[in-house]
Amino acid sequence: MITLNIVSPEKVVYAGAADRIVVPGTMGQFEILENHAPLISSLDKGEIRYATADGEHSVAVEGGFVEVKKNQVDICVEI
Repeated sequence: MITLNIVSPEKVVYAGAADRIVVPGTMGQFEILENHAPLISSLDKGEIRYATADGEHSVAVEGGFVEVKKNQVDICVEI
């Protein structure tokens, strides 16, 4: 299980568990799964998609950054 935090300057968009996350990286879209290698990447305009126990969810973003470490994913975005 991955702990996912998506925040914008205005609010916390999502904080909780996720099974997988797809983000619009600057060099192209990529997927984050459990035990992903640590990384930091900038994000382009696009859509963050994530799967939880409740189903599939998505958030449209204008850009931002993602940090992955030890099954924790922190995403700071402009919406």
